[in-house]
Amino acid sequence: MNRKIVLSKRASRNLEKLLEYLESKWSKRVKDNFIKKLDKALNILQENPDTSPKSEVIKGLFKNVITRQTTVYYKFDNEKLYIVTVFDTRQNPKKLSKEVE
Repeated sequence: MNRKIVLSKRASRNLEKLLEYLESKWSKRVKDNFIKKLDKALNILQENPDTSPKSEVIKGLFKNVITRQTTVYYKFDNEKLYIVTVFDTRQNPKKLSKEVE
């Protein structure tokens, strides 16, 4: 079953900032490689969203590590995969709780 991917406003905003950062501070190639990793991970999660571990920080969410620096937090039902936030793991972990309030 291919679930529809729904990004929250926060996830969309965080992802946009991240992509801008990658291109401005690194290169377009680095940004494109990240997008490929993200697409691959989301394609897998659409079919098998329960294969990622549950978040230990936020109850009710799952987490999927895209890169060492980036983790996607999400929830799902039979029809949709809800991306709650795209989190930069170099930030203070306490900020994650505020991200999903």
